[in-house]
Amino acid sequence: MGFVSLNSSIVLLQYNSYIIQKEDIMKKYLVLILVFSSMAFGQKLDGKKVFEMYCWGCHHQTAVAFGPPFNEIASKRTKGEIIAYISSPTSMYKEFGYKRTVMTQLHLTPDELDAISDYVLEQKGK
Repeated sequence: MGFVSLNSSIVLLQYNSYIIQKEDIMKKYLVLILVFSSMAFGQKLDGKKVFEMYCWGCHHQTAVAFGPPFNEIASKRTKGEIIAYISSPTSMYKEFGYKRTVMTQLHLTPDELDAISDYVLEQKGK
């Protein structure tokens, strides 16, 4: 009986060791998947795409449309000012020296604000 018990214990230990090794491998794969997913989905937004989605109806890169062109805005404003105005045009227009604002309130994410402000600033000097 003791011999069978010893074999059973050895088999059980080997099985447990196999399970632990499988779990370690699975954990490593999971970490790799998470790393690659965060790299794929954590990429910076394309400012031009954000512009085309939210801004193009009133602003153009270099020509006057309903609102001023981005190259004009970029020559006068900092990144922080651009983000502040996009975030809250009704509370910022007086500080920018405008008599009124017709810009609608956009509800952009911080990543969208970052991308669009970078894109606006890229138009400086164009």
